[in-house]
Amino acid sequence: MELTNELVLEAISREFPEAVISSSEPYGMLTIELKKEEIKKIIHYLKESSYEFGFLTDICGIHFPDNKEKELGVIYHLHSLVNNFRLRLKTFMPKEKASVDSITDLFSGANWMERETFDFYGIDFKGHPDLRVILNMEELGYHPMLKEYPLEDGGRTDKNDTMFGR
Repeated sequence: MELTNELVLEAISREFPEAVISSSEPYGMLTIELKKEEIKKIIHYLKESSYEFGFLTDICGIHFPDNKEKELGVIYHLHSLVNNFRLRLKTFMPKEKASVDSITDLFSGANWMERETFDFYGIDFKGHPDLRVILNMEELGYHPMLKEYPLEDGGRTDKNDTMFGR
């Protein structure tokens, strides 16, 4: 049986009827927004089911500072190598409650990906065995991928921005 976007979305909707918030297919890739309370259960289901999503390609964070209810997000990319099918799962949360269940017990490779997401976005992964910064210095004191900081020093005088329309 060949996996299709419709088949995978229908299976998730059937097994977790309250979890799916929305879905889309940018560039043909099924992308599902899910409730954060259900994300680990759904990833576990996808891994153990006959769909065999056994490869966690990536975990990353995203920051939308203008949307307070969905300010921070975690994006998971799963791949079923057997079925040659890729899937993107997203979950969003307010910045004040930025935490989601760790999936390190499902995928060992999630360990460093979750640490990187914590390091750059400040998202807490509940149950992670060693959640600490991985790429930045511990004394940095902030999460550099949050869109809360100016892109460059406004006081610089060594640059001529007129060539860039500024």
